[in-house]
Amino acid sequence: MDVVVVKFGGHAMVDAALQRSFAHDVVELWRAGLRPVVVHGGGPQINAMLDRLSLESRFEAGMRVTTPETMEVVRMVLTGQVQRDLVGHINTHGPFAVGMTGEDAHTMTAVRRPAWVDGRPVDIGLVGDIVHVDPVMPRLLLEQGSIPVVSPVARGEDGQVYNVNADLAASALAVALDAERLVMLTDVEGLYANWPDSTDVIERVTAEALDALLPELTSGMLPKMEGCLRAVRGGVRRAHVLDGRVPHAVLRGVLDENSPGTTVVPDSDGGHGPGGVRPPRTARASQTAGRS
Repeated sequence: MDVVVVKFGGHAMVDAALQRSFAHDVVELWRAGLRPVVVHGGGPQINAMLDRLSLESRFEAGMRVTTPETMEVVRMVLTGQVQRDLVGHINTHGPFAVGMTGEDAHTMTAVRRPAWVDGRPVDIGLVGDIVHVDPVMPRLLLEQGSIPVVSPVARGEDGQVYNVNADLAASALAVALDAERLVMLTDVEGLYANWPDSTDVIERVTAEALDALLPELTSGMLPKMEGCLRAVRGGVRRAHVLDGRVPHAVLRGVLDENSPGTTVVPDSDGGHGPGGVRPPRTARASQTAGRS
């Protein structure tokens, strides 16, 4: 079973045409014989609801600072709004999508995630880092021919419910499902080689080279590239960062031989062939891209 985990986020989440394009792509992957799993963010929708409730929306180290009040909003918006809309779009093509969260059947277990800014620890609240994934429930759905649509909310052994960055949730799920591919949608073309001086995109990067780059990345892209690194080191064959503003980016990224954006590969695949030049340490990405 060739599993492809796709993280849906960025501008595509608030553009109706891109939502429909994404849903079409996911179903076409299924019809091509692949087994897609969707993990979604919800940053714009969460921000809108926090504004309506006059609650602060703040980010540190690329993560949403999550107070208990914010967590209630995150849980409500992700599972009650964003997930339902996405399931609905996919199911216009047939009875494919089934919504679930990381809490369901204890699929994802998290612990409080530490964070640092300029070398100093900062409190980001109820933000979790996944320490265990039980893939039984999503596997059952895949075996039944369904497309799981997963909200990145996880339980902790301490009884807390945690807000998990969708990029890192998608990465952990891809590893647990022995996925062939991990696809991250964002609002930039890929990982830039020398941002902001250049918009040249690094087409291909090895895990080793990416590991060296992580400390240099700005906060928006950091969780995505950290997720890609964890995935390929956990056994996922390829991880792609694609521009979700482009219609049908997912189909091109997965089915085309030459994927757009940035592809992360294991060290054993090398990085010096065509499209595989190791990037300079000045690699950057947009400060705001990828917050979900």
